[in-house]
Amino acid sequence: MARTRPDGDAIALQDRITVIIADDHRSFGEALQIALDKERDLTVVGVVDRGDEAVRTTIHDQPDVVLMDLRMPDLDGLEATRRLREEGSHSAVIILTGEADDVSLARAIQVGARGFLHKTAPMIDVVEAVRRASRGEPLHRPAEVNRAIKTMRARSKHDTELERRVQRLTPREIEILQAMAEGLAPEQIVERLGMSRHTLRTHTQNILTKLGVHSKTDAVVAAIRFGKATPPGLAVTGRDALEAARPGGLERVV
Repeated sequence: MARTRPDGDAIALQDRITVIIADDHRSFGEALQIALDKERDLTVVGVVDRGDEAVRTTIHDQPDVVLMDLRMPDLDGLEATRRLREEGSHSAVIILTGEADDVSLARAIQVGARGFLHKTAPMIDVVEAVRRASRGEPLHRPAEVNRAIKTMRARSKHDTELERRVQRLTPREIEILQAMAEGLAPEQIVERLGMSRHTLRTHTQNILTKLGVHSKTDAVVAAIRFGKATPPGLAVTGRDALEAARPGGLERVV
């Protein structure tokens, strides 16, 4: 992030905007601290690298603003923000994410955050967002938020339908998706399941048709998301499962 330069006289510590940074990449958090501390009206009072630490530290210190990483060990940024609201914290939360899309914005607003910032945002934008959040001002235009909420609702409707389709897969089709999730080649799948290559192709096409998806990767991602397949050595679901479901060998499966 580019740095802005402080100007003017120093402001008394008690009059500065206090900030806590929560990011699982400690070096990123510390670099952000250095940049923010250069602003005459801002002071970083804590840098943590876990979601549970972010909740405890925020409740204890009650900073004006929390810059909260979306993805952290133990507790992600959205759940940490939700817990802060349940605990009655009035600290303004800004979600930091590499996924700057409508769904991310809607989820951030839904749990009580002021909004989100992309991690590649210029430092001048980060500083301005912190100042606006500390004043209780929204970070996003109403039209932007409304569009994001509509997108999230449409995504949720699509996911509900996709889950219904996944649940209708046959045991044999699920076995095939599990083998794909493990990255097995076609010859390995037919050997494991005792079928011909032609039968595998037929089952695969049936799976794509049933799920209404266009690729085997999408089919495997859906199976993992909704608990019908598991990548080797993992037991994950939801957003983490979606990330885990993209081994490079998937598209080799026919």
